[in-house]
Amino acid sequence: MVTTNAGLQDRGTRTGRYERGFWAVGFSLLVVMALGTAPSPLYGLYQQRDGFSTFTITLIFAVYSLGSTSSLILAGPASDWLGRKKVLIPGLALGVVSAAIFLWWRSLPGLYTGRFLTGVSVGVVAATATAHMAELHVRSKPGASLRRAQLLASVANLGGLGLGALVSGLLAQYVSAPLGTVYVVILAALALAILAVVFTPETWLRPEPRPPYRFERIAVPAAARGQFFAATGAAAIAFAGLGLFTGLAGVLLVATLHRTSLALAGATVFAVFAGAAVMQFLTLTWKRTTVLTSGIGALLIGLGLVVTSIWLTTPNLALFLVGGVIAGSGSGAVFKGSLGTVMMIAEPAHRAESVAGILLAGYFGLSIPAIGLGIALRSVSPKVTLLGFTILVAVAIVGAAPVLLRGERRAAASLGSNPTPASNASATPLSSATELNDTTSNHHHGGPVAATN
Repeated sequence: MVTTNAGLQDRGTRTGRYERGFWAVGFSLLVVMALGTAPSPLYGLYQQRDGFSTFTITLIFAVYSLGSTSSLILAGPASDWLGRKKVLIPGLALGVVSAAIFLWWRSLPGLYTGRFLTGVSVGVVAATATAHMAELHVRSKPGASLRRAQLLASVANLGGLGLGALVSGLLAQYVSAPLGTVYVVILAALALAILAVVFTPETWLRPEPRPPYRFERIAVPAAARGQFFAATGAAAIAFAGLGLFTGLAGVLLVATLHRTSLALAGATVFAVFAGAAVMQFLTLTWKRTTVLTSGIGALLIGLGLVVTSIWLTTPNLALFLVGGVIAGSGSGAVFKGSLGTVMMIAEPAHRAESVAGILLAGYFGLSIPAIGLGIALRSVSPKVTLLGFTILVAVAIVGAAPVLLRGERRAAASLGSNPTPASNASATPLSSATELNDTTSNHHHGGPVAATN
């Protein structure tokens, strides 16, 4: 066969469009995740303006959690049925609507409505963008491993959550109209993201005949249920560690460390999520069990340092921040190792549905403890609340560890199949272009590789 220069140029043009689309979708995921945490450093300003209680903030967060989890369950598979762009662009548009509500509907009902729509946008975009990025990667780099797509999805999720709090805190501290400026910046970023996605190639192929629409399903490997539930539990615990800082960092900084800087509150949340994101790179070549062991250790040590920093006779800010970064990196490693576990034990025909279970666990892990912490603060001090939370996390993760660290050979034997090798913790849900095409035609819409706030 003769390949002409024109043919090579055409192929290069197509792969170039897919490559640009890959980064465009990654940017859109980053921006929506940032919207998810942007209000966190601003709640103190909302309280001053509207006079509501700390418990009301907990209710606002609960509304956000309801939006994100329900959208992942109900609308998560929508892009498998309608197409990636037909779901991704409306999901981004919902983010625009929620940011506009924060900007112009400046009352408590507006906060509730805006946060609910933010949650819906996060769930829809995270699920769709993850699948779209994997397919764009395959088409831009045929035959390459999906590791890059997984990494960018992880970093966009975790980095976006941290970046939203950081930018919001800085603007709240240093601009004259923080409750408006933050959302003007986000609206501009969302508009840019939508424009970029409009020019991104579609990768979805409509199945014929089109199957009936179905809500998100979760498949539990029958022969490895113990390990599956240990992995999903560990994922929930990992993101509970992150949820501690999104839900309680500002309160601890003010109430016990006597630091009222909104920029510091945002930077603290950013540092914790940055630690989790960095671990995705540092553990690229580590074995799954090594990632899990080090992650569990780092999570416990980090939370221990945070508790110590608060309970000292003179609370120590530096120790608090160092402990937060270590706990964040441990959370990132635990989730990555847990995902590798699920990929190892999942039955190939139901791998995407098994992964959906761990992603939902991450959502709940990030949300439920933050709500619980808000309720606890109504009757006990922040110091006692933090100590109780840390004890619960320690007991839960140590209890799950023996089952979670079960070896690959034993899991494979119990399944009686040939699961995806997971000795490398960076194993991706799909490892080849062929498997990607087979799975996406069936049920691969994915979700946040690292769950969202």
